[in-house]
Amino acid sequence: MSTSTPSIHDRIVAIIAEQAMLDPAQITPDASPAELGVDSLGLVESIFAIEEAFDITIPFNANEPEKSDFDISSMGAIIAAVERLIAERG
Repeated sequence: MSTSTPSIHDRIVAIIAEQAMLDPAQITPDASPAELGVDSLGLVESIFAIEEAFDITIPFNANEPEKSDFDISSMGAIIAAVERLIAERG
């Protein structure tokens, strides 16, 4: 068993999988939160969990997600956006 820290990708997938009550292996990069069964409240809870896990602030407007700079259209987009926020934080 590897003792390395889980990657950003793996940690985000684990958070979303827990929210969706799915096995992390079922989470694909092109799947949208809705396709995974994550409703808007679940998505907000997932965003909070991701912020807490990585000590970042996600610019996300839960009422109008289409007006956010944070792309929540797919798992791949969410992961890329979180990785960018972490990189910008330094």
